[in-house]
Amino acid sequence: MACLSSSNLLEVAVINLDPANDSLPYECAINIEDLIKLSDVMTEHSLGPNGGLVYCMDYLEKNIDWLQSKLEPLLKDHYLLFDFPGQVELFFLHSNAKNVVMKLIKKLNLRLTAVHLVDAHLCSDPAKYISALILSLSTMLHLELPHINVLSKIDLIESYGKLSFNLDFYTDVQDLSYLQHHLDQDPRSAKFRKLTKELCDVIEDFSIVNFTTLDIQDKESVGNLVKLIDKSNGYIFAGIDASAVEFSKIAVRQVDWDYYRAAAVQEKYMKDDEDFNNDD
Repeated sequence: MACLSSSNLLEVAVINLDPANDSLPYECAINIEDLIKLSDVMTEHSLGPNGGLVYCMDYLEKNIDWLQSKLEPLLKDHYLLFDFPGQVELFFLHSNAKNVVMKLIKKLNLRLTAVHLVDAHLCSDPAKYISALILSLSTMLHLELPHINVLSKIDLIESYGKLSFNLDFYTDVQDLSYLQHHLDQDPRSAKFRKLTKELCDVIEDFSIVNFTTLDIQDKESVGNLVKLIDKSNGYIFAGIDASAVEFSKIAVRQVDWDYYRAAAVQEKYMKDDEDFNNDD
């Protein structure tokens, strides 16, 4: 999970708010471990990793002034990227992480977007995909932020098997009754048929969940995600002196965006039936 306040013209400042991330693969401008360490919390309070993370988020919320003071020097000329823990309960069950974000927005006038990463290979398992949809929906409703759901590691999407449908079925969250049919073929899932149908109905009733894709090694893929983030939080309109017509032109999605988001990505990363037959 990450929240971004974006500008493609500014230097990036990564803020690590994951106290379990003790081996950082990047250089961060602010590190929560300077405030509190998960290992210390677990030892001192006899907590497991999950309970320890909840404690750390609560501690951060109560010491938000520490984070605010660290962020203030970066606001003028940095692109801020907040790296939060991957523990999903923090974003749809507990309120601490949300409270941290909301306090920062209020105190520092930040323009943030929540970016929710879901492993793309979950699409190969209907039950896991539906679970990812429910988690995404719950997180969107709980955080109440501009929100981008991302199928990450799209280059590995078929590493666990061929998808049952084209990629746009999964990115656009199309008619889920087709997935229910696939689940009914599995004896382990058939007994949960009624529950599955109700969950799918909830997802479709809200009709707010969709996905973009990301291959972190692909510059164009990353660039398209950043553009989408800038549009979602309104950054693309900053400093523009234009008419309402010009603003509307900027707001309208590019004609080729849908193609890139689904068909072009599928062509690049997914084998068609002929390719699979040739591999056999």
